[in-house]
Amino acid sequence: MTSLRVRTGVLGLALLAGLSVPTTATASEATPSPTVEEQRLDQAVPQEILARSGFDRVTPRLSRLLTASHSYAQARRIVVREGAALWRRAVDRAQGRGPAGGDLSRDDDRPLYWARLGMTREVRTWEPGFGLSDRQRTVLLGALERTSRGQTDIRYPQRQVGGVKRVLVTGFDPFTLDRDIRISNPSGASALALDGTVIETADGPARVETAVFPVRWQDFAEGTVERTLRPYLPKVDLFTTVSQGRIGRFDVERTNGAWRGGFPDNDNIGRTETIPVTDPASQPQWTTTTLPYAAIVGAGTGRFPVYDNTAVTEIPAGGAPSGGGTAAVVRPDGPTEGSTARAGGGGNYLSNEIAYRATLLRDRLGLHDTLPGGHVHTPVLQFGTGNTTEVTDPDFVRNRLDIIAQVRAILAVAVAPQ
Repeated sequence: MTSLRVRTGVLGLALLAGLSVPTTATASEATPSPTVEEQRLDQAVPQEILARSGFDRVTPRLSRLLTASHSYAQARRIVVREGAALWRRAVDRAQGRGPAGGDLSRDDDRPLYWARLGMTREVRTWEPGFGLSDRQRTVLLGALERTSRGQTDIRYPQRQVGGVKRVLVTGFDPFTLDRDIRISNPSGASALALDGTVIETADGPARVETAVFPVRWQDFAEGTVERTLRPYLPKVDLFTTVSQGRIGRFDVERTNGAWRGGFPDNDNIGRTETIPVTDPASQPQWTTTTLPYAAIVGAGTGRFPVYDNTAVTEIPAGGAPSGGGTAAVVRPDGPTEGSTARAGGGGNYLSNEIAYRATLLRDRLGLHDTLPGGHVHTPVLQFGTGNTTEVTDPDFVRNRLDIIAQVRAILAVAVAPQ
């Protein structure tokens, strides 16, 4: 996601985890309605994407299993198993294992996205024959989100002397779907293509594990990023959050800002505020990348140019962040002392926020000086010239494959000794 100043791509993104389960179920409460995001599923394009990948059978299977369940505990086991199976199926399809399920190219991230929404809508609107409280339904939805996004599937081999390095990469769902329902997100596609793979680097092999995040403000406020990354950051050699950014270029974002700019998310909800974090009293206005940006920019990683993006938008020290006073200004060379963030290099949408949260977590864990990590923006994934209606085309596939290959190459540079 780029800033609101650059609207060619804005990205970035799950759930309510960590909720305790009540020991006794209450009677079923009013069944929730589908979310704005889930309602898009009924349009022709999502249905075509699901049919042309074989993922149109995912939700009907879940529906049959839930209908046959007899308790909350059984339903929870079903949701966890089916969510994990969806993630694994999407990864296998992207990496050439098993049947393609249709003529949609294997590198496509959209079958996972739309199939997940079908599953969450099923769970959200399900009317079981036993008591199910709102809280229990929320726990089911949270478990489904986490498992189907690979957040519970991060597995590294046992570390050995001279062994394989560990790399953690995150991607995002498609977004701005009311502008174009056909949109695919190359960061999510990269996550599927790279999960569990080994990259050869100048310093030996590196194992990549990935997860995907939603484009929803509320999930981030509820701690999905920190909950997912905290167990792994002390154990990895490199982490990179990835999202779709600007047309025709990659960017290594030097600085991340503590501000939400209000652009609508996938539920058409906007948030304009300081990024909510735990311990706000110690919250910095800015965090910085520790990725080896000079080496990445200087390497020949693919057909798209790669930039070290140092620009931010700030209210200078002495301004009035809540109205009046000094206006926000763009600083090409990064923030000035004592300023208030209004946009990081990656803007003020959820891509900036995941970068800010991940690097703040790195710093709060005491890893700033030892763990390379930060955010990479990919080029906007574009359809071929003249394609305004078809869900795919040869240029679209080629662009996505080239972006995925270049993400892999950037990781190989970043994890090697500098």
